[in-house]
Amino acid sequence: MPVAAVIGAQWGDEGKGHIVDLLANQARLVIRYGGGNNAGHTVVNDRGVFKLHLTPSGIFDPNTVNIIGSGVVVDPSALIGELNELKSQGIDTSKLFVSERAHIIMPYHTLQDNLQEQARGASKIGTTGRGIGPVYADKMDRSGIRAVDLLHEEILLGRLRVVLEEKNRLLTKLYNAKPFSLHDLYMQYLDYGRQLADHITDVHPIIHRALEKDFPILLEGAQGVLLDVDYGTYPYVTSSPPGAAGACQGAGIGPTRLSSIVGVYKAYNTRVGEGPFPTELEEGPEADTLRQIGKPWAEVGTTTGRLRRVGWFDAVMARYAVELNSIDTIVITKLDVLDSLPTIKVCTRYKLHDTEIEYPPSTTTILNRVEPIYEEMPGWQTSTSHIREFYDLPEEAQEYVARICQLIGARLGIISVGPERDQVIIVNKIF
Repeated sequence: MPVAAVIGAQWGDEGKGHIVDLLANQARLVIRYGGGNNAGHTVVNDRGVFKLHLTPSGIFDPNTVNIIGSGVVVDPSALIGELNELKSQGIDTSKLFVSERAHIIMPYHTLQDNLQEQARGASKIGTTGRGIGPVYADKMDRSGIRAVDLLHEEILLGRLRVVLEEKNRLLTKLYNAKPFSLHDLYMQYLDYGRQLADHITDVHPIIHRALEKDFPILLEGAQGVLLDVDYGTYPYVTSSPPGAAGACQGAGIGPTRLSSIVGVYKAYNTRVGEGPFPTELEEGPEADTLRQIGKPWAEVGTTTGRLRRVGWFDAVMARYAVELNSIDTIVITKLDVLDSLPTIKVCTRYKLHDTEIEYPPSTTTILNRVEPIYEEMPGWQTSTSHIREFYDLPEEAQEYVARICQLIGARLGIISVGPERDQVIIVNKIF
């Protein structure tokens, strides 16, 4: 049963899109299982440079069926724009399907997201302002609009009439905002349904026929497991489960079907938005090197455009991600970013007052107080971007990668040494 879940094992932005694009030609299905257009996957291949927010990263392989799963929340306008952009560049989107069960982001979700964030003031979470939290809240409150509703005029009108009455009351009474027009929203989203009618379908039979035929399947994650709503740095988290459990739930595949859980890590750490970051480097030459300022692939959020926070590799958080998700194989991306550094640090434990701890505290207030305990390793100070075999890497780079694998307890699968599709070192095959 070759079903591999590719999950972000840090705070997102690890390079999952690059890896899924690389592996897509070995898969028959690529299923995006969670998140919304708050995610951004940059893919560089022989077709060009693409920034995907909802479309699975397997879209570039004409033989691969791509599915936006039930766990994803979909902004129809954003998806239509993304599909039009792909088609304008000659990419076939006819094999992209959206689960009927996926929930739909409405304009009141986006407005509510931004108004809530403004109201938090100094305690802001740092959301992307795309309405992700409010739509997941409505999903759990059983007041959401689903993709299937867009295909049925009477159902959409009935559900929207009930939901909008409550939303307008919230927006006008609590935030003094203008109410939304039922007629305008209804007509707008009915039109979105017409534009997406060829893509919205019941994906369950597609997925389970592939399972019955033992086709290789990739489950593509969004964000990272340290942003998990239950196990991440709460409240500075996303509103969905980005890990292996979320992969099963969001794709509609039972956990025993998974043959591999692949955790994608950067060779260092980054984070966008607010929240604890024990190994953060706020300024200095090392931070500038990690940010890659001035390069086309600098550490800037694909979705938000915000400069990413950077820091040394945190093996405490990395090991925690492995244990939470039963990660068996790891991918290390952007190893080449470290090429010029004379010394590289790895956080192996935390110090809290006079005690050394090996697990992240569950309270962000306490996590903000920990001091990272570092192990220093020599850098290699030579380019690795041209290397395609592990034992051709400088000895110091081999030792750095081996130490990361030892600290977090998983086998090495792939190393990425650049943004291009072929700038990878395959150590162990995923399928």
